[in-house]
Amino acid sequence: MIRNMRVAYRTGAPFAATLGLAALAWVITVRQMRGMDMGVATQLGSFAFFVALWAVMMAAMMLPGLVPAVLSRGRRTDPVRAVVPFVASYLAVWTVVGALLYALYRPHGTTTAGLVVIAAGLYELTRFKQHCRRCCRARTRSGFEFGLYCVGSSIGLMVMLVALGVMSVSWMLVIAGLVFAQKLLPAKPAVDVPLALVLVAFGMLIIAAPGSVPGLMPPM
Repeated sequence: MIRNMRVAYRTGAPFAATLGLAALAWVITVRQMRGMDMGVATQLGSFAFFVALWAVMMAAMMLPGLVPAVLSRGRRTDPVRAVVPFVASYLAVWTVVGALLYALYRPHGTTTAGLVVIAAGLYELTRFKQHCRRCCRARTRSGFEFGLYCVGSSIGLMVMLVALGVMSVSWMLVIAGLVFAQKLLPAKPAVDVPLALVLVAFGMLIIAAPGSVPGLMPPM
């Protein structure tokens, strides 16, 4: 019985903690982003504000898909010693990405947004993307390594989020859903190619008819 309780603790505690942290991050993100979404004309605010908010955004979007890796590490050793450094280093990688995006970001037009979305669709078809996606699903030695592979797998979608409206909760939900599905589902052309084509077509739609995409243009 004691053994069963230990097993339950090693799986239940990391599972609850990871999803609880993700839920809290969503609450904070929604509150902080209220009134800030201006579509392609969104301003990021100060460096400290954006990087802190980005870290919370990544916790909200990425932690649900991290659950299988967290549970795997929690079963092997003490959950606290195994999971906390793993999650912290994983989020640290994404925080650095946020700092780089802040340095590169400028408010832009719908044509730029459309081109970024097309590029994100084409990136889905690259060997590098597929390699990183497979590694992001596999067991890795550290959260840092896992984070690097997941950045390689999801960077196209993240840049697309930034281009469409980085302060948009709606786009966050869409991108988070795609990232979550790609973390859990195996890489198969029957799924990945249609997604890539949809993104390319969506980018073309943005360029041709930006007014047809809700939330893309700043409110008048």
